[in-house]
Amino acid sequence: MDYDFTQLPAADRYRLLTNFIGPRPIALVTTRSAQGHDNAAPMSFFNVFAHEPPIVALGIQNRGNGDEKDTVANLRRTGEFVVNMVDMGLADAMILCGINFASDVDELAFAGLTPVLGRQVDAVRVAESPCAFECRVERIIDYPRRVLVIGEVVQMHVDDRCLDAGGRYVNPATYQPIARLHADNYITSDRPFELKKPEHLLQHEAAQVTPHTGKAAS
Repeated sequence: MDYDFTQLPAADRYRLLTNFIGPRPIALVTTRSAQGHDNAAPMSFFNVFAHEPPIVALGIQNRGNGDEKDTVANLRRTGEFVVNMVDMGLADAMILCGINFASDVDELAFAGLTPVLGRQVDAVRVAESPCAFECRVERIIDYPRRVLVIGEVVQMHVDDRCLDAGGRYVNPATYQPIARLHADNYITSDRPFELKKPEHLLQHEAAQVTPHTGKAAS
Protein backbone atom coordinates (compact mmCIF):
# COMPACT_ATOMS: atom_id res chain seq x y z
CA MET A 1 0.00 0.00 0.00
CA ASP A 2 1.27 3.46 -0.90
CA TYR A 3 0.08 6.77 0.55
CA ASP A 4 0.51 10.20 -1.01
CA PHE A 5 0.95 12.43 2.03
CA THR A 6 0.47 15.54 -0.08
CA GLN A 7 -3.12 14.41 -0.72
CA LEU A 8 -4.07 12.69 2.55
CA PRO A 9 -6.28 14.43 5.15
CA ALA A 10 -4.45 15.44 8.33
CA ALA A 11 -6.23 12.79 10.41
CA ASP A 12 -5.01 10.02 8.14
CA ARG A 13 -1.44 11.35 8.18
CA TYR A 14 -1.54 11.40 11.96
CA ARG A 15 -2.88 7.85 12.12
CA LEU A 16 -0.20 6.47 9.82
CA LEU A 17 2.71 8.38 11.34
CA THR A 18 1.87 7.53 14.94
CA ASN A 19 1.04 3.90 14.12
CA PHE A 20 4.26 3.16 12.29
CA ILE A 21 6.87 5.47 13.84
CA GLY A 22 7.27 4.03 17.28
CA PRO A 23 7.46 3.19 20.00
CA ARG A 24 7.95 6.83 20.95
CA PRO A 25 9.37 7.81 24.37
CA ILE A 26 7.10 9.86 26.60
CA ALA A 27 8.11 13.19 28.07
CA LEU A 28 6.09 14.35 31.04
CA VAL A 29 6.87 18.04 30.56
CA THR A 30 6.63 20.36 33.55
CA THR A 31 6.46 24.16 33.30
CA ARG A 32 5.49 27.10 35.52
CA SER A 33 2.58 29.43 34.74
CA ALA A 34 2.59 33.21 35.20
CA GLN A 35 0.39 32.69 38.28
CA GLY A 36 2.90 30.23 39.77
CA HIS A 37 0.92 27.07 38.98
CA ASP A 38 2.87 23.92 38.12
CA ASN A 39 1.78 22.46 34.80
CA ALA A 40 2.47 18.90 33.67
CA ALA A 41 1.65 17.42 30.26
CA PRO A 42 2.69 14.11 28.66
CA MET A 43 4.03 14.24 25.11
CA SER A 44 5.06 11.44 22.78
CA PHE A 45 6.25 13.69 19.95
CA PHE A 46 9.57 13.85 21.77
CA ASN A 47 13.13 12.65 21.42
CA VAL A 48 16.79 13.50 21.91
CA PHE A 49 18.21 15.46 18.98
CA ALA A 50 21.93 15.85 19.74
CA HIS A 51 24.54 15.63 22.48
CA GLU A 52 26.76 18.55 21.47
CA PRO A 53 24.99 20.74 22.25
CA PRO A 54 22.67 18.53 24.36
CA ILE A 55 19.34 19.04 22.61
CA VAL A 56 15.87 17.54 23.00
CA ALA A 57 12.88 18.26 20.75
CA LEU A 58 9.17 18.48 21.51
CA GLY A 59 6.29 18.63 19.04
CA ILE A 60 3.24 20.23 20.67
CA GLN A 61 -0.12 20.42 18.92
CA ASN A 62 -2.68 23.14 19.67
CA ARG A 63 -5.95 22.41 21.46
CA GLY A 64 -8.92 21.26 19.41
CA ASN A 65 -10.24 24.85 19.27
CA GLY A 66 -6.92 26.10 17.88
CA ASP A 67 -5.64 27.72 21.10
CA GLU A 68 -2.09 27.02 22.23
CA LYS A 69 -1.74 24.64 25.16
CA ASP A 70 -0.66 25.86 28.58
CA THR A 71 2.74 24.23 28.13
CA VAL A 72 3.47 26.35 25.06
CA ALA A 73 2.29 29.56 26.73
CA ASN A 74 4.55 28.83 29.70
CA LEU A 75 7.50 27.98 27.46
CA ARG A 76 7.15 31.23 25.57
CA ARG A 77 7.04 33.19 28.84
CA THR A 78 9.78 31.49 30.87
CA GLY A 79 11.90 29.77 28.23
CA GLU A 80 12.38 26.86 30.64
CA PHE A 81 10.95 23.37 31.22
CA VAL A 82 11.72 19.92 32.59
CA VAL A 83 11.39 16.61 30.77
CA ASN A 84 10.47 13.84 33.21
CA MET A 85 10.83 10.33 31.83
CA VAL A 86 7.96 7.94 32.56
CA ASP A 87 8.21 4.33 33.75
CA MET A 88 5.49 1.91 34.86
CA GLY A 89 5.43 3.45 38.31
CA LEU A 90 4.44 6.79 36.76
CA ALA A 91 2.12 5.46 34.04
CA ASP A 92 -1.21 6.03 35.78
CA ALA A 93 -0.23 9.49 37.01
CA MET A 94 1.02 10.40 33.53
CA ILE A 95 -2.40 9.61 32.05
CA LEU A 96 -4.07 11.84 34.64
CA CYS A 97 -1.73 14.69 33.72
CA GLY A 98 -2.91 14.34 30.11
CA ILE A 99 -6.47 15.39 30.96
CA ASN A 100 -7.32 18.77 29.45
CA PHE A 101 -7.75 20.66 32.72
CA ALA A 102 -8.28 24.40 33.09
CA SER A 103 -5.09 26.45 33.22
CA ASP A 104 -5.22 26.99 36.99
CA VAL A 105 -5.25 23.28 37.82
CA ASP A 106 -2.00 21.84 39.17
CA GLU A 107 -1.76 18.48 37.38
CA LEU A 108 1.02 17.27 39.68
CA ALA A 109 -1.12 17.79 42.76
CA PHE A 110 -4.13 16.19 41.09
CA ALA A 111 -2.08 13.13 40.11
CA GLY A 112 -0.47 12.85 43.56
CA LEU A 113 3.06 13.56 42.30
CA THR A 114 5.82 15.29 44.25
CA PRO A 115 7.31 18.51 42.82
CA VAL A 116 10.99 19.27 43.38
CA LEU A 117 12.38 22.71 42.55
CA GLY A 118 14.70 22.78 39.57
CA ARG A 119 18.33 23.64 40.18
CA GLN A 120 18.82 25.75 37.05
CA VAL A 121 15.33 26.41 35.68
CA ASP A 122 12.07 27.93 36.91
CA ALA A 123 10.15 24.68 36.69
CA VAL A 124 9.79 21.69 38.97
CA ARG A 125 10.78 18.12 38.27
CA VAL A 126 8.79 15.09 39.37
CA ALA A 127 10.42 13.32 42.31
CA GLU A 128 8.91 9.98 41.25
CA SER A 129 10.45 10.15 37.77
CA PRO A 130 13.47 7.87 37.29
CA CYS A 131 15.20 10.49 35.17
CA ALA A 132 14.58 14.18 34.53
CA PHE A 133 16.20 16.81 32.31
CA GLU A 134 16.10 20.52 33.10
CA CYS A 135 16.00 22.43 29.83
CA ARG A 136 16.14 25.95 28.44
CA VAL A 137 14.34 26.77 25.21
CA GLU A 138 16.85 27.21 22.41
CA ARG A 139 14.20 28.08 19.86
CA ILE A 140 10.53 27.62 19.04
CA ILE A 141 9.52 26.97 15.45
CA ASP A 142 5.90 27.84 14.72
CA TYR A 143 3.77 25.79 12.34
CA PRO A 144 0.03 26.05 11.71
CA ARG A 145 -1.69 24.57 14.80
CA ARG A 146 1.53 23.31 16.41
CA VAL A 147 5.05 24.24 17.50
CA LEU A 148 8.41 22.51 17.49
CA VAL A 149 10.35 23.27 20.67
CA ILE A 150 14.12 22.84 20.69
CA GLY A 151 15.49 22.71 24.23
CA GLU A 152 19.03 22.56 25.57
CA VAL A 153 19.59 20.30 28.57
CA VAL A 154 21.35 22.14 31.42
CA GLN A 155 20.85 19.68 34.30
CA MET A 156 20.07 15.97 34.57
CA HIS A 157 18.72 14.05 37.56
CA VAL A 158 18.93 10.24 37.67
CA ASP A 159 17.74 7.82 40.33
CA ASP A 160 20.90 6.00 41.44
CA ARG A 161 19.07 2.69 41.05
CA CYS A 162 18.87 3.30 37.31
CA LEU A 163 22.66 3.36 36.89
CA ASP A 164 25.09 0.47 36.57
CA ALA A 165 27.73 -0.22 39.20
CA GLY A 166 30.16 2.20 37.59
CA GLY A 167 27.63 5.00 37.42
CA ARG A 168 28.28 5.59 33.72
CA TYR A 169 25.60 3.62 31.92
CA VAL A 170 21.96 2.80 32.41
CA ASN A 171 20.94 -0.36 34.21
CA PRO A 172 18.24 -1.85 31.96
CA ALA A 173 17.01 -4.07 34.77
CA THR A 174 15.89 -1.05 36.80
CA TYR A 175 15.38 1.70 34.19
CA GLN A 176 12.46 0.63 32.03
CA PRO A 177 10.72 3.67 30.52
CA ILE A 178 7.42 3.12 28.79
CA ALA A 179 6.74 4.34 25.27
CA ARG A 180 3.66 4.99 23.19
CA LEU A 181 2.71 2.86 20.23
CA HIS A 182 -0.58 4.34 18.97
CA ALA A 183 -3.91 5.49 20.40
CA ASP A 184 -4.12 4.04 23.94
CA ASN A 185 -1.43 1.41 23.39
CA TYR A 186 1.92 1.54 25.18
CA ILE A 187 4.94 -0.73 25.58
CA THR A 188 7.64 -1.30 28.18
CA SER A 189 11.36 -1.65 27.53
CA ASP A 190 11.84 -4.85 29.51
CA ARG A 191 13.28 -7.00 26.69
CA PRO A 192 16.63 -5.40 25.75
CA PHE A 193 19.02 -7.23 23.48
CA GLU A 194 22.53 -6.58 22.18
CA LEU A 195 23.29 -6.19 18.49
CA LYS A 196 26.86 -5.46 17.40
CA LYS A 197 28.42 -4.70 14.03
CA PRO A 198 30.35 -7.67 12.54
CA GLU A 199 33.98 -7.35 13.66
CA HIS A 200 35.35 -8.37 10.27
CA LEU A 201 33.70 -5.33 8.72
CA LEU A 202 34.95 -2.75 11.22
CA GLN A 203 38.09 -2.20 9.13
CA HIS A 204 35.93 -0.30 6.66
CA GLU A 205 35.07 2.20 9.38
CA ALA A 206 38.67 2.86 10.36
CA ALA A 207 39.36 5.00 7.32
CA GLN A 208 36.39 7.20 8.15
CA VAL A 209 37.43 7.92 11.74
CA THR A 210 41.23 8.08 11.47
CA PRO A 211 42.39 11.73 11.48
CA HIS A 212 44.14 12.95 8.35
CA THR A 213 47.86 13.50 8.98
CA GLY A 214 48.49 15.69 5.99
CA LYS A 215 47.91 16.18 2.31
CA ALA A 216 48.84 13.43 -0.07
CA ALA A 217 51.83 14.12 -2.30
CA SER A 218 50.92 15.40 -5.74
